[in-house]
Amino acid sequence: MYSVYILLCADGSLYTGMTSDVQRRFEQHKAGKASHYTRSHKVKKIAYQEQIGTRGDALKREAVIKKMSRVDKLELIKQKKKN
Repeated sequence: MYSVYILLCADGSLYTGMTSDVQRRFEQHKAGKASHYTRSHKVKKIAYQEQIGTRGDALKREAVIKKMSRVDKLELIKQKKKN
């Protein structure tokens, strides 16, 4: 099982990624060992996560979310919190 996630960074920016273990990956981001972006923008919290069956499907969903506008990503986060 894979997940797509959105992280909220200290500067208010959003980072989207994909992994088989969101908590492990989040800890890597916090430690500055996961991506150049989150190393310099400091991760605050996991704002959104969505479980997806296969790695291929998760990669496709990650690509779709990355192409979304910031407003659309925030709406996605807001909708997930309602459910």
